[in-house]
Amino acid sequence: MKSLSTEILVIGGGAAGLSAAAEAAAAGAKVLVAESDLHLGGQLVKQTHKFFGSKDEYAGTRGFKIADILLSEIDSCKENVEIHTNTTITGFYPEDGIFTAMRGEEKFFHISAKKTIVATGAQERLIPFPNNDLPGVYGAGAVQTLMNVYGVVPGKRVLMVGAGNIGLIVSYQLMQAGVEVAAVVEAAPRVGGYWVHAAKIRRMGVPILLRHSIKKAVGDQVITGAYITALNDRFEPVGEESYMDCDVICIAVGLSPTTEILSQAGCGMMYVPQLCGLVARRDRTMRTSNPDFFTAGDASGIEEASAAMVEGRIAGLSAASSLGYPTEHGKLDEYWGRLQALRSGEAGARICQGLECVLVNRWEDVSNG
Repeated sequence: MKSLSTEILVIGGGAAGLSAAAEAAAAGAKVLVAESDLHLGGQLVKQTHKFFGSKDEYAGTRGFKIADILLSEIDSCKENVEIHTNTTITGFYPEDGIFTAMRGEEKFFHISAKKTIVATGAQERLIPFPNNDLPGVYGAGAVQTLMNVYGVVPGKRVLMVGAGNIGLIVSYQLMQAGVEVAAVVEAAPRVGGYWVHAAKIRRMGVPILLRHSIKKAVGDQVITGAYITALNDRFEPVGEESYMDCDVICIAVGLSPTTEILSQAGCGMMYVPQLCGLVARRDRTMRTSNPDFFTAGDASGIEEASAAMVEGRIAGLSAASSLGYPTEHGKLDEYWGRLQALRSGEAGARICQGLECVLVNRWEDVSNG
């Protein structure tokens, strides 16, 4: 069986993974990037909107353009970077330190690495309701992939479930593509996404129904409509349900970190609601309780792509430094300053609360990882 070896394995070629690879390779480390998708860039390549934040994280630039910038940066040190797309890391075996990997559905091989950065992103959450297995029920990520990667609209009239940033942005992108958005229903009493996104789609005539959710989907072979209902403060249905014509139901109710490899590596894990799930404990260098594993991006907690890129920088810098490669003095503090600036808003306060649970000052002072 074929075996590959590298100094730093980066699992995931999205915003965090590409940033980590660029940083580590620039320091001189040999890096192998394994990406399960056919293309590098992760969620960035689906994001047609302009980023907020700071100029250091490309504010004012569209997401897919940011992916191009990161790929150009990697190309500038390509002698240190090996890219494997369509390659899934299927497991880690700590007894011999070997990763198993599969390219496509046929080529199976091993990878060994001195250090590993887990930037595996997140998985979409779904909610149960009758007929949610009918064709026409999508996750928001699938809708973005269809439209923004393959140029295919999913239908003619969409009911959006969830008013976080993803639900709001995808609603706007659907309308840009000529698809009608019947309504956005949100179980919470307030919009979870940025006000500017909500205001934009409201101006375009889309109602955002707070304390509402989908009751059931309607259709025989495909979606033809949906019943929605109001909710009380215990999220129980109240009042009469109402019918809405639609041929697509788009679910945008949040993400969960993808952390199986970290668990297999024996990293100390913790469920943190503010970070949206099970994540690894880590120090300021993004190193986990396993000294050979680092984490970054949505795998370390659900946050904006801008923060994921900075976390990737930190992980790449730290992994290279741990192998003895010289890194610029003060760069770690600079990156943390950029993270703190990104987290200074209302949404960042929740992230900071979650980080207080998982950040470790000194591993020597922590028992059992």
